[in-house]
Amino acid sequence: MKFGVFGGAVAKRGDATADSQGYKGMLDMALEAEDLGFHSIFLVEHHFSGSGQISASLNLLTYIAALTKNMRLGTAVTVLPWHNPVLIAEQAATLDLLSGGRLDFGVGKGYRDVEFDAFCVPKEEALPRYEESVDLIVKSWVSEERFSHEGRFWNFKDIVVEPPCIQKPHPPLWTAAGTDESITRVAGTGFNLLLDHFGSPQRTKERLDVWRTACKQVDRPFNPMEVALARGMTITTSDAEYEAAVEQRLKRVSSMFKSYGALPGLEKKDGPVQPETYADANLAMEDAAIIGSPEQVAARVRQFRDMGFEYMLILFPDDIETLRIFAREIMPEFQESPAAVR
Repeated sequence: MKFGVFGGAVAKRGDATADSQGYKGMLDMALEAEDLGFHSIFLVEHHFSGSGQISASLNLLTYIAALTKNMRLGTAVTVLPWHNPVLIAEQAATLDLLSGGRLDFGVGKGYRDVEFDAFCVPKEEALPRYEESVDLIVKSWVSEERFSHEGRFWNFKDIVVEPPCIQKPHPPLWTAAGTDESITRVAGTGFNLLLDHFGSPQRTKERLDVWRTACKQVDRPFNPMEVALARGMTITTSDAEYEAAVEQRLKRVSSMFKSYGALPGLEKKDGPVQPETYADANLAMEDAAIIGSPEQVAARVRQFRDMGFEYMLILFPDDIETLRIFAREIMPEFQESPAAVR
């Protein structure tokens, strides 16, 4: 198995945050993850939340690229309706070039109403904007000749995108999907799949089964490294720590549901709609997150491995020591050669 880290940082206006949720703390954790043998780092992109979330993930990943040597550098995800696709293609290619071909480019169409409203982009345009942008970005990367484009949302005349990407024909494309329909659609695009950290173990297995079936239908070989499963993780040493961790996760997820409504791909009626196959914010959040002693955490990772997952993204924990414990006491069981740990 391979393991990566996933998440973001918090830097509010007027708040010089320096803990694990701040930029400095996040960077310290990213460098520690590299030293500990983690395979990748994926960063989110959000805007106008008021909570200081990462908004410029490609910029930040370029900085991380200069500080690291081996980690894959991923976006989870770059929300294409907010961006000029040709400028994004240039920025992503620059990161791929500077990092020596380490970019994993995750893209999405967005889901937060506050972002659509703030950017003055009608939500019903999300999918066609996304699709046009994907086509333009890929063409920008692979075209050796100048080209022009006249589309519904974007027009370009006689352009050639520089610099070229290191990875050929272009960096791997990833996208998030949660419903059976969206997972099936992704399999046919050639994109890799990002699965969120909210799904219960039962729903997570169902999703992987849907992906396997969809790959078979389009004659796509099933490659477990083309599916990344995100999970929250907290290592505890006592019942009191366990209860506190569950309460903290409940608080975080409930706040997110309250602020942003339904998860991507879900409809919103009078309020957030969470199907039973998700771990409901009002129920046992430990069902979705991995919380417990090192032995319990290892058992949960084993459960996902037995489902067929070989690639997991661990949400940034609250402290670096959690990463160290995970790398030292848990990761070696799931890797052919133990990770280099301190």
